[in-house]
Amino acid sequence: MRDSLRCRVIEVCKKKIAQKGDNVGVSFYAFFANKNDQPELLMEAATWWIQEHKLDHFEKAHKIIAMVETGQ
Repeated sequence: MRDSLRCRVIEVCKKKIAQKGDNVGVSFYAFFANKNDQPELLMEAATWWIQEHKLDHFEKAHKIIAMVETGQ
């Protein structure tokens, strides 16, 4: 995953935690606007989420932060 996407994932997860609490779940769609204006980046996130890690549709934001920070 490219660095800009890693930073975006961490930023969005931390924002969601601040807004909704420690138990909040996120989907990889949370990292993008409702417009498909970055299809390559969206596919990169989807590939990491679905194919590489076989994550559920929603995962805990804390789990995603930990995975991204450790380079999984």
